[in-house]
Amino acid sequence: MKKLAIVINGAGGVGKDTLCAMAASAFRVKNISSIDPIKAAAKGLGWCGGKEDKDRKFLSDLKKLSVEYNNYPTVWAKAEYDAFLTEDYDLLFVHIREGGEIKKFVEATGNEAKTLLIRGGSRFSHVGAYGNASDDGVENYPYDYYYVNEKPLEDAKWDFIAFISDILKD
Repeated sequence: MKKLAIVINGAGGVGKDTLCAMAASAFRVKNISSIDPIKAAAKGLGWCGGKEDKDRKFLSDLKKLSVEYNNYPTVWAKAEYDAFLTEDYDLLFVHIREGGEIKKFVEATGNEAKTLLIRGGSRFSHVGAYGNASDDGVENYPYDYYYVNEKPLEDAKWDFIAFISDILKD
């Protein structure tokens, strides 16, 4: 099986992490987010791990500052990608929200990484804007693949695994 990095995106609450966990039942998966190093820094500033709109805005703003200062989220994600290429994984899911950051990461991989937008189905409960550019702009990128997460969880598992299998065949 070939190795593949997939940038996965979607609004908060559409099931990205759940789908990645489902994929891990069929593939050897490494799952990272470009916000991981930002969360580590945020904890030092008093962030307690919340996911409310206020928390999301804080992390988004802190990530933006890091991007402007030294492009650290992309540098970090590229190092994780390089490690993935030598590790015993089939798939690397890289969670990146901002279109410009997705583009930078894909280019850093020599355009090897693919992009996937998860859209929420009937289980998706958030209505309206989140109030930060990272969450509110997820649709503003021309993704390679789109997946609508609308099936009951047990059906979604097998549907998503089949979907990822098809991507691996491309």
